[in-house]
Amino acid sequence: MKSVAQAIRAAILTADPRAKVMATRTIARDWATGQLAPVFDVAMPDTPARPERPELRPPNAMPRRGRGGSERGRITLIHALCHIEFVAIDLALDAAGRFGGECGSRFITDWLGVAADEAMHFALLSRRLKTLGSEYGAMPAHDGLWDAARDTAHDVMARLAIVPMVLEARGLDVTPVMIERFAAAGDMRTTRILQRILDDEIRHVGLGTSQFSALCAERGDAPPAAWQTLVARHFRGSVKPPFNDSARRSAGLSYEFMQGVA
Repeated sequence: MKSVAQAIRAAILTADPRAKVMATRTIARDWATGQLAPVFDVAMPDTPARPERPELRPPNAMPRRGRGGSERGRITLIHALCHIEFVAIDLALDAAGRFGGECGSRFITDWLGVAADEAMHFALLSRRLKTLGSEYGAMPAHDGLWDAARDTAHDVMARLAIVPMVLEARGLDVTPVMIERFAAAGDMRTTRILQRILDDEIRHVGLGTSQFSALCAERGDAPPAAWQTLVARHFRGSVKPPFNDSARRSAGLSYEFMQGVA
């Protein structure tokens, strides 16, 4: 029986987007049906495989996306979101493969489920790009998202603090505005996709927050203070308002978390 770590590593090192999506779905299914051994006999790669396109640039070398008012602007925004979801597949797989041995089967199940969600989000946005006459890879994308995985590879608490509780939580803040803009433009198909992504993001952030809080309880730490310390240490940007307070509360990110960083 193949180990879950071997399967995850192979998926992370799969460059072709369609093949990565299929591999991710297969891993989540095989793990759920007991076809992968809970064995961590290989290390996770430092860097995922990437396709030849899109061209990856530093964040400060990316052109401004604009507000999505024109059709071209909306396509550019969808492409950026598509790339975020593509990287998010690997972030979730890496969490399961890197920390599953110490955190147990529930943790593995949870993050393989997140990876499958991210693969579905990517597929939806990729198909939407094609219906609009474009495709994933047609525009440049920034290469800064994986920095969060690299910077937190040594500590599951740091990974939870930064990836779901900062990066995905930012999606809770900005996605409703994008939904309004696409709806105002009459693009209800993209609007529905973004609403599905937002609903899933609330669940993902809630998952990370609950896992983080459980680890804090084991260590005798106060979750808000521990999170604020890890954000200051490992997050290169800033956590700043405006916040989607209702979505953050639904995900367990209470005011006590935010008052120390905003």
